[in-house]
Amino acid sequence: MRAVVFRDPQQPVEVADVDLDDPRAGEVRVRIAAAGVCHSDLHVRRGDWRVATPLVMGHEGSGTVVATGAGVTSLREGDHVILSWVPSCGRCRMCRAGHPARCELCADVLLPRGVLYDGTTRLHRGDERLHHYLSVSSFAEEAVVPESGAIPIRADAPLEVMALVGCAVATGVGAVRRTAAVPEGASVAVIGCGGVGLSVVQGARLARAGRVIAIDLDPARGALAGTLGATDAITAGDGDVAEAVHELTGGGVDFAFDAIGKVETTEQAVRMLGLGGTAVVVGLPPAGARAGFDPLTLAEREQRIIGSNYGSTHPHEDFPELVSLYLAGELLLDELVSGRRPLADAEDALHELAAGRALRTLLVPSL
Repeated sequence: MRAVVFRDPQQPVEVADVDLDDPRAGEVRVRIAAAGVCHSDLHVRRGDWRVATPLVMGHEGSGTVVATGAGVTSLREGDHVILSWVPSCGRCRMCRAGHPARCELCADVLLPRGVLYDGTTRLHRGDERLHHYLSVSSFAEEAVVPESGAIPIRADAPLEVMALVGCAVATGVGAVRRTAAVPEGASVAVIGCGGVGLSVVQGARLARAGRVIAIDLDPARGALAGTLGATDAITAGDGDVAEAVHELTGGGVDFAFDAIGKVETTEQAVRMLGLGGTAVVVGLPPAGARAGFDPLTLAEREQRIIGSNYGSTHPHEDFPELVSLYLAGELLLDELVSGRRPLADAEDALHELAAGRALRTLLVPSL
């Protein structure tokens, strides 16, 4: 099959012929309909994070089950699925406590080592083994993933756009609904109006937040946020953003979401909080980044700083619900798609994302 292979940040990604082994026990093989190009992929391309290489890129995707391994009971050939990059084991302490996005086996073994549950990979080029990226590797014509990493969805949902649910939408909406549990009427600020940030905006709308302030360097993205649920927009770069939020709200917001993950934006999120406010770090920075805050203010004003990994999502519950919300017209996804490209354009799509010219490009293997 064709797949996008990353080796090191000093050379472009390569679209190569790759061998994909059959699924083993507890695994399924999925024909990829589309894969979203995400900032996490960009971090890998830039070398910001330490990953097992060489690897097949991509972690946001959707497709159709074409084969199942021994013991698979929840899926069958022909099922439409969204891929989850935390294929939770269901047995570790965090899974048993009801936190599948914190699965210890995924965090400690699968994700950092680029392998599946048995400690090996299904990807290779001759004798050279290739690693899985986040247990998915969706920048390819097909993928073999653990059974728990393929979430069945309704067959009437448009399969290509459903790829966005697997990362951007689950992360953004989940950060509001699960991580922060934003109550009705709360005030919310969202820093960054990319695919994840705009999903945070929609999550705030779905939660019936009272005021939703979208912040971005691009006024056009602020305007798009308005169509998705923002009540106000601030163009970053036109003065102190945190001060502008305080002036707009008369004292700061209840929740500030950093959907970018830079040191500066995390610090801005903390500074724009009101009494009892919560800063939620959703965007992921390069490894080793350090942000600062005033601990006295944090204590005196009873504020909190919390992290949100994958929107604290429960994929088997949340993905089907998000699909139903889309089909009911309550969750807008088509507006997040900047364009569709073949796998051969992966390097260009990553450059477009880095330059801020794209929200979510879908790589479609059939093109």
